[in-house]
Amino acid sequence: MGLNLCLYLDILQMNKKRERLIKDWLTIVLRSDQFEINYLAGDASFRRYARVIYDNKTFMLMDAPPDKEDCVPFVSVAEFLYKNNVRVPIIEAKDLENGLLLLEDFGDVVLAQQLNASTVDQYYQQCFEQLIQLQASSTLNVIPNYSYEKLVAEMNLFVEWFLPSLEIMPTEQQIQDITNTFHLLASNAIAQPQVFVHRDFHSRNLMKLATGKELGVIDFQDAVVGADTYDLMSLIRDAYVQWPQAQVEMWITQFYNLLPRNTQAGRSLEQFHKDANFMSLQRHIKILGIFVRLFKRDGKQGYLKDLPRVMWYVLNESQKYPELEALHQFLKNQVMPKFDQVYGVYLEV
Repeated sequence: MGLNLCLYLDILQMNKKRERLIKDWLTIVLRSDQFEINYLAGDASFRRYARVIYDNKTFMLMDAPPDKEDCVPFVSVAEFLYKNNVRVPIIEAKDLENGLLLLEDFGDVVLAQQLNASTVDQYYQQCFEQLIQLQASSTLNVIPNYSYEKLVAEMNLFVEWFLPSLEIMPTEQQIQDITNTFHLLASNAIAQPQVFVHRDFHSRNLMKLATGKELGVIDFQDAVVGADTYDLMSLIRDAYVQWPQAQVEMWITQFYNLLPRNTQAGRSLEQFHKDANFMSLQRHIKILGIFVRLFKRDGKQGYLKDLPRVMWYVLNESQKYPELEALHQFLKNQVMPKFDQVYGVYLEV
């Protein structure tokens, strides 16, 4: 029997064991074995979700194998957000030891499906107000800090995964330029006002609920205390959708005007725009590495189609400030000729 076949059979056996565990747990929680489980398409993590149907009601099952995922952050952040009046799924039952959660079902309508030129301003205004509310909440001893080291480690995925995918070997000087840029971006993020940060606050993680006008918030388990521009830029420079630059600039100003007076003090609108652009660049550099890693390491190629948009963001954001010129020239001269051939050309909105 070949090694690959043995490995396949081992994985198959483990999956069957996991599914038996889930069915036994749901039978105890629901006090019945008359339920239906429908697994949903996977995401970028090792978690998987399933819709559980029982007695004309639906629930969402989160299956997070404890050797690969940790449910505790999800539960902690969910409780924090709920206390701060954010519409998150109610946790109906939990088994943290085995990595199982039974959640309220928010349905299938994500904000991304509702956005168009006519609706986006209204929805984003609603999101801005929710972010301002979240940023005013106390995160003391609840949410971990978004450290300088973490910010740099995320950007290093660009060097570790993205550049090798294009067979690019930077020179010593180029490595130094990249390192200096990463230091600049991480330092700027740490210097900004530190608040609650969802870290994936975008149109695929906000749900249009069947009842009420409020948006449901999901996928918040990686929340941190970090820069007050991070979630804003996740939303308005979404890796999965692009809006006209003039409109994005208007939204940055709109959000700035919603900030508390003490946050605006000593921080001009011009500085806030710069902070927002630097934060957005950090995030998009990280995403380039993550999307390639998801393909190369995990076999998930669905994210590759969004790489050209993310690369466009990185080019656009890095050309605005003199201190980013070295990175921009490296991208323009060394990266883009190969990028266009491997991942395709993106036409801006």
